[in-house]
Amino acid sequence: MWEYFQMLSGITIEKPLGVKNMKNFLLFTSFFLLILCQGFAGEEITGFWKTINEKTGRAECTIAIYEYQGKYYGRIVATFDEQGEIADTIDHPHDRAPGVLGNPYYAGLDIIWNLQQKGTKYTNGKILDPEKGRVYGAELWRQDDNLVVRGKLLCFGRNQIWLPVNKEELSRLFTKANLPAFIPNIPKVK
Repeated sequence: MWEYFQMLSGITIEKPLGVKNMKNFLLFTSFFLLILCQGFAGEEITGFWKTINEKTGRAECTIAIYEYQGKYYGRIVATFDEQGEIADTIDHPHDRAPGVLGNPYYAGLDIIWNLQQKGTKYTNGKILDPEKGRVYGAELWRQDDNLVVRGKLLCFGRNQIWLPVNKEELSRLFTKANLPAFIPNIPKVK
């Protein structure tokens, strides 16, 4: 049979792989594919991120990106005033979102929802502008230590770079921030 295969294929091989060689080959291939697939997996986006006003260069708010039942969400946990000082937090909210039904507090408001990880990006989600009450398509991915947030409307889009919040900043913002305890609350716009 083996000689027949060699004659039909035109390939000359001394003898077929033995069971031991086949196991080694499969082990090596599996290991190689595992390493290769890790390169295509997206970097984790959960954690706390600071949004920066592109005109002033000041922090506007801190967003907690969290995972819930296989999807990713983003909640405002703190906002900053024009001087860059903490205006309100999830522990002590007071500023309201005029573009959202019921005028909820900014701090505690989910502005990103239903993101799904696809390779190196998190896609098919939505992002809310809580001031204007507009909802856009959302796509997020890591770039170095930062988070790129892309809001999309049809074929048009705009990117923002969000910066990671360090532990010292986080402890100033609020006393407790337990990402696993967050349960999504999708806002309704006016």
